[in-house]
Amino acid sequence: MKGSSVLLLVALTLLCICGLTRAEDDNEFFMEFLQTLLVGTPEELFEGPLGKYKVNDKAKSAMIDLKSCIDELKPVHKEQLVKLLVQVLDDQEDT
Repeated sequence: MKGSSVLLLVALTLLCICGLTRAEDDNEFFMEFLQTLLVGTPEELFEGPLGKYKVNDKAKSAMIDLKSCIDELKPVHKEQLVKLLVQVLDDQEDT
């Protein structure tokens, strides 16, 4: 499960970085989602980026598991993901 969760996070990050989601709103959603996933709490996920969506109980459970996997990453790996997110956010501000 941990490997697939990390794979999902990497896929979402690549989606943002590669610009596959062209609309500004989509980019903002994914960046807020990733930021909250990396440094927030599950409650912040459901109140923040996922707040406008009806998230069923199974999806909530999956998100909590995903967040748990991210929280269990080695500190150096999590730090690198946060640095990557900051880099992407900085690049977005420059454009």
